[in-house]
Amino acid sequence: MKNAFVTVGTTSFDELVARVAARDSVEILQSLGYNRLVLQIGRGTVVPEPFSTESFTLDVYRYKDSLQEDLQQADLVISHAGAGSCLESLEKGKPLVVVVNEKLMNNHQFELAKQLHKEGHLFYCTCSTLPGLLQSMDLSTLKCYPPGQPEKFSAFLDKVVGLQK
Repeated sequence: MKNAFVTVGTTSFDELVARVAARDSVEILQSLGYNRLVLQIGRGTVVPEPFSTESFTLDVYRYKDSLQEDLQQADLVISHAGAGSCLESLEKGKPLVVVVNEKLMNNHQFELAKQLHKEGHLFYCTCSTLPGLLQSMDLSTLKCYPPGQPEKFSAFLDKVVGLQK
């Protein structure tokens, strides 16, 4: 059983939800051996229809008290670029694809994703490049994120957000 988990945190990111639930994305995930896609859609207005076939299941929900269980079961996490979601996935050692919201392109989330990608911890893309990335990425090249270093992470965030010169 291979699970892909999509999370938008407490925000909404309709474009990501629509993109990843689209038939072509589901077919790509299936071709990569995934047979379950769990979408956490937050406040989104795009609510894909859950379905289950012999070969593939799509589950959809807005919020849970904790995403721990879904993260734990995930073989791949596709996340919005929120620092909390990124860090949680990385600390669990999960392969992570961060999808940057182009409508918020000038924000620190993009910088964060770019930096963590440069360090080899994750892949990042935009909604339009997600299908291509899913097909081309090699998860075995990802480096484990060193766990238990929240202070390093927050120092990095401060730098990215420009709180420290």
